[in-house]
Order: sequence, then C-alpha cells, then structure tokens
Amino acid sequence: MKKIVILVSGSGTNLQRIIKAIADKEIQNAEISLVVADRDCYGLKRAEDAGIPFQLIKRGKDFCQKLDTVIPEDTSLIVLAGFLSVLTQEFCEKWEGKMINVHPSLLPKFGGKGMWGMHVHNAVKEAGETESGATVHFVTTGVDEGEVILQGKITVEENDTPEDIAGKVHQIEYDIFPLAIEKVLNK
Repeated sequence: MKKIVILVSGSGTNLQRIIKAIADKEIQNAEISLVVADRDCYGLKRAEDAGIPFQLIKRGKDFCQKLDTVIPEDTSLIVLAGFLSVLTQEFCEKWEGKMINVHPSLLPKFGGKGMWGMHVHNAVKEAGETESGATVHFVTTGVDEGEVILQGKITVEENDTPEDIAGKVHQIEYDIFPLAIEKVLNK
C-alpha cells in the first residue's frame, strides 16, 4: 500500500475528493497516512471525520523543518491540495519527483508567487481569456514551475464572473486530481 501525505490550508474539498477517489478505487493501492495543515482549517476536520491522522503545524520560518519531522520516510507521494505556504528549497529538493500540486489555471499562465485562489480567476477575467482550467504539476523550488502531469480546460464565457470561473475550475480539479495521483503513484 502506497502512502500519501496531503498538505492543506483551507476547507479541504480536494482532500475530500481524494479520500473518495481512494475509497472508490479510482486511485489504486494507496492510503492517506497523514494530513498536515499550516493553519487551523476545515481540512483538519475532514481528516478527523475520515479517521486519518492529522497535524497542525503553524506557518513560520521553521515550518518545513517541523513538517519534515512528521512525514513518514516511506511516503510515496506528498500532495498539496489547496496548500498555500511556499516550501523551502531544501524540502522541495528532498521530495523532488514525489510531490505534486494542483493549481487553478493552465500553467504556465497565471502561475507563480501571489497567484492563488481568486487572484488567479480575477487575473484570467481581466486578461479576457476565453479558456482557463486546472493543472496538476510536480512541485519544484520554483513556484508553479514544475513539470505538468495533467491539465483540464474550461471555457470562459464573456459574462462569467471570476466566481463563475472559480466554480468551473474547481470542478475540473475534482476530475483531474485523482487521475494525476493515480498516474504518478502507479505508472
């Protein structure tokens, strides 16, 4: 059984989708061994409700050092699911090729530092884009610069608000995140 550690910062809807995907065997031969949050958030409650061990490690300059001490050495994959903290170079290099993230745009567009959540969807709307989507990519030391694993697209209609775009993109995340995890874990 391959062990997954999931990092969260918010409500944990992608965490919930991954829990379901494992239960439904969309993701084979895997279990979530730990959920770690960098702030008090509903994602921790989702982990608790599912009987998954969880830990809160508050953001700070020693966050990655503390995080590294709680991640089991036999972890097959670290999944950033709505995780907002930037990880250190040392941490990224240690887990290179074993850490993935979902980003709410079609990278390389609208990625990088400060581009998260509604910041992305506002930028997509302001740029007059006709499509957006989600990208699952490997995590590297460069923010949102890792190799793309999978992307899913949505059409941005002229009268879509940034909130409309966010809703459509979130649905795409639900579709592609389990596929990308399965692809990386069981290739």
